[in-house]
Amino acid sequence: MKMSINSNNNQDGTARKWKEVRSQCRRIVIKIGSAVLTADTRLDETIIIELASQIARLVQGGRDIVIVSSGAISAGLSKVGHRITPKTIPEKQAIAAIGQGRLMECYERAFSRFGIMVAQILLTRDGLISRRRYRNAKNTIQTLIKWGIIPIVNENDTVATEEIQFTDNDTLSVLIVDLLDADLLITLSDIDGLYSADPRYSKDARLIPIVEAVDENIINMAGEEPGKAGSGGMRSKVEAAKLVTASGVPMIIAKGRRPDCLTDIIIKGRPVGTLFLPMKRPKLKGKRAWIACTLHPEGMLFLDDGAKDAILNRGKSLLPVGITSIEGEFEKGACVICKDKDGNNIATGIINWSSSELNRIIGMRSKEISEKFGLSVIPEVIHRDNMVV
Repeated sequence: MKMSINSNNNQDGTARKWKEVRSQCRRIVIKIGSAVLTADTRLDETIIIELASQIARLVQGGRDIVIVSSGAISAGLSKVGHRITPKTIPEKQAIAAIGQGRLMECYERAFSRFGIMVAQILLTRDGLISRRRYRNAKNTIQTLIKWGIIPIVNENDTVATEEIQFTDNDTLSVLIVDLLDADLLITLSDIDGLYSADPRYSKDARLIPIVEAVDENIINMAGEEPGKAGSGGMRSKVEAAKLVTASGVPMIIAKGRRPDCLTDIIIKGRPVGTLFLPMKRPKLKGKRAWIACTLHPEGMLFLDDGAKDAILNRGKSLLPVGITSIEGEFEKGACVICKDKDGNNIATGIINWSSSELNRIIGMRSKEISEKFGLSVIPEVIHRDNMVV
C-alpha cells in the first residue's frame, strides 16, 4: 500500500498507475451513491445533469457505460415532502416505489440534453440465483450497450426483503462489473476516497491514493457508519473493492460532487480519489462471477492443510477426505464457504452433497466411501468448475 505521497518518486508512480488504468478501460461501471444525488434530503437535479454531461463525454470518447444508481428513497421523500417519515421496511419500500419513477425521469431529462437514451433495470439477488435469469440479465444489459443506450441499474427496493437484498448497491455494482465484463468500477461517494482514519472525526486522517491489496488493515481503516443518505459506509465500498479487484478489475472511490470528477479520471488521467489496483489474475466471468456475487452461503466446510493446498496451489476439486467438520444444514446444490483450520475463507462453491450426506463421509477416501455405500462413482464435494477461490 502506498501511504506516502510526499516524494517525487511516489507521486510519479501514483500518476503512472492511474494513467495505466485509464488507458485500459473501455467499459466502465459507475456507481452513484444517494449522498451524491441528494442535497438537503432532496434529489438534486443539478448534480444529475452535471454527471450526465461528464458521462456523455466518456460515451463520445468511445466508452461503454453502465450506471448503478441509488436514490429511489431520496427521490420518494422529495416527492412526499415531510408528510411521511418511513420507519418500517414496507414504508421504505413504498417510498422507493414513489421515488423510482422520479429518479428515472431526472436521468432521462438530464441525458436527453446530450442525445443519449437511458433504460431502467431493477434487480434483486433472488432474481439472479437462477443461472438462466442471470444470463438473461446479462444479455439485456449487453444489448442495451450495443444499441448505445445507457442502462441505469438499481436494486428493486419495492420487493426486496432482507434475505434477498444485495445489502447495498456497492455489492450490486460488483455484479454489474461481471454482467458488463467491465474494465473499471468507479464508486462515487460523498467522500474523497479511502482515508487512513475517518476524516469526520480525525484531523490527522490522510487520503490514500493507491491501495495495492485489500487486506485486514485496509478494511479496518474503513468506517462502518454510512453517509446521511445511504445504506452503505466506506467499509461496504472497501469490501466491494476486495471482491472486484480479486477478480482482476480495478476500482476507484471518488467524491461525486467534485467538479469534473469523471472526466478528470478517465479523459485526463488525473489521480482523483483512491485507486484499488487489481490482483494479477484472470477476471471472474460467467459461472464463477455468479457464484461469488449472487449466491448466499448456506453452510461452512472446514478443511485440513492438504485440501487447502490442493485448492489454492494445485487447482484441485474438494474431496471428502480433506474436510474436518461442517457447520449448517444445506441441500445438494447449495452454496457453501470453505475455511481453513484458522477460520480463514479459502473458497466458495456449489456443493454436490447435502449436509446430512456429507456428515457421513467427511474425512473418508473415495475407496472407503465406495465400499461403505456401494457407489461406483464418488462425486467431488465441490467440483473445481463450481468453485471460486
